[in-house]
Amino acid sequence: MTLPTVLIADDDRSIRTVLTQALGRAGYQVRATSAAATLWRWIEEGEGDAVITDVIMPDENGLDLIPRIRRIRPDLPIIVMSAQSTLTTAVQATQRGAFDYLPKPFDLTDLLAVVDRALKQPLQQLNAPAKAAEPGVDEALPLIGRSPAMQEIYRVIARLTTTDLTVMINGESGAGKELVARALHDYGRRRAGPFVAINMAAIPRELIESELFGHERGAFTGATNRHVGRFEQAAGGTLFLDEIGDMPPEAQTRLLRVLQEGEYTSVGGRQPIRANARIIAATHRDLRALIRAGQFREDLFYRLNVVPIRLPPLRERPDDIPVLAQHFLNKAQSEGLPAKTIDPAAMALLSAYRWPGNVRELENLIRRLAALVPQPVITETILAQELADYSVAEAPVPPIASNDEPDNLASVVERHITRLLASIRESGEEGVLYERALAELERPLIRMTLAETRGNQIRAAALLGLNRNTLRKKIREHGIGVQRRVG
Repeated sequence: MTLPTVLIADDDRSIRTVLTQALGRAGYQVRATSAAATLWRWIEEGEGDAVITDVIMPDENGLDLIPRIRRIRPDLPIIVMSAQSTLTTAVQATQRGAFDYLPKPFDLTDLLAVVDRALKQPLQQLNAPAKAAEPGVDEALPLIGRSPAMQEIYRVIARLTTTDLTVMINGESGAGKELVARALHDYGRRRAGPFVAINMAAIPRELIESELFGHERGAFTGATNRHVGRFEQAAGGTLFLDEIGDMPPEAQTRLLRVLQEGEYTSVGGRQPIRANARIIAATHRDLRALIRAGQFREDLFYRLNVVPIRLPPLRERPDDIPVLAQHFLNKAQSEGLPAKTIDPAAMALLSAYRWPGNVRELENLIRRLAALVPQPVITETILAQELADYSVAEAPVPPIASNDEPDNLASVVERHITRLLASIRESGEEGVLYERALAELERPLIRMTLAETRGNQIRAAALLGLNRNTLRKKIREHGIGVQRRVG
């Protein structure tokens, strides 16, 4: 039996060598080149069962090569890898017809799994090229970050550009849930239609049904004119239901009917109106806990949770903080505020801060510093004072009986949970304590175990007593970088 052949194009010799060795050990034949022209010649001659190509090569952009390959070899799966790890790159790769996209650095195990899927995928199910997103859309969409957690979100968004699947975004307040929803709309096939957002927590309970579905003149006291609801406003586009966990039960029932039947009636109306909007919902609350408490319909949850996206809080992706801070400085300057830079010590302090208000808190801080600090360079001293002045005061930590022994894990955890409880009391969030505390314990535990094993996930899983697939899932969830990487 002839072994499948994988064609590789990358101008980095070390990457070509590592990929050739890994794919060879996995049972594939491999041909590797540093030039797009050579890759194109091989494909024209009918060689290869799968392609792995870099984006930036000396003679041609790998993304520009994809449509040409699709025209002559529509059954050939193309896997794109790139160090330009942005949302735009992921979306462009998918929309031009790539089977999958992997940001550099990537895990060899992940790449081998993608190659295996690509070669097993039925030919008719390979990604069909989609209409490209309008130029310049990314400049107006500050969805920024190169951490593994954000890269996975980019990949999910890219895969959803050709669908109208309902999406549920879960994340803390200020993490950027509406930005993800906007990205799904702006890069999706409904981008020519309106993007309409409604925050369930900001509307009085008695008005939510009218806001969603509209009302007819005379439907209730004070209804002097017909009101067009958000579903009708969003026709042909996207309806973003923010803080869906705060939707009252009666509105949940009506929303469920719309999702089931595809139509609704306005308040006081009799004529059914066909729903024509993609639904994206978001919440900072634990909907499963609300279901157990009888506060959220289980059947509605499953209708909304078709594609779940967990948006990590900023403290779980500290590597993204410098690029976000620089982006907000540039944005402030473009709006007329004085140009500023952040010195390395101050940037390290930013990265170490916990950011209870997430990306929104970081943006507000940077704008405030750009407007109020007279010096052109923001120093560690300036930043430390600013954080001390504006941070939420922590509740006093109860004293722990001294027995002249060092702190054990339980005492350290108790003190940190005390701080978490104080933060949650201040923010008014509910249903997040268990998940947040568990995540903050798991992340350093897994990160330090991987450091101990020098990135060897098999040894790390054995040390932790976890299944390897479970470990890999937790690495992705927590956005943990792995040392043993290619690129």
